[in-house]
Amino acid sequence: MFVVVTSLSVQAADITQGKTKAMMCGACHGVNGISLVPMYPNLVGQKSASLIKQLKEFRPGVRNDPMMTPMAKPLSDVDIDNIYAYFVSLLAAK
Repeated sequence: MFVVVTSLSVQAADITQGKTKAMMCGACHGVNGISLVPMYPNLVGQKSASLIKQLKEFRPGVRNDPMMTPMAKPLSDVDIDNIYAYFVSLLAAK
């Protein structure tokens, strides 16, 4: 189990739910969070502040990208924490 700390809350993240939500990330960022395409960043190894901040900024369009904004829009804060925990679990498994 991973505990995710954000600026507003502390919660036990659900890696299984994160894996389910992260399936949509695989097309660009690689199935295991390691991108095969240089223009897409690896998600494994990202610091929480960076990954969580970027997803939360894509949701309302604070940060705009034609691919990421629509992908992030339906995600809740809990979804984002779970996705991050899933990618952390992949790094920990290595």
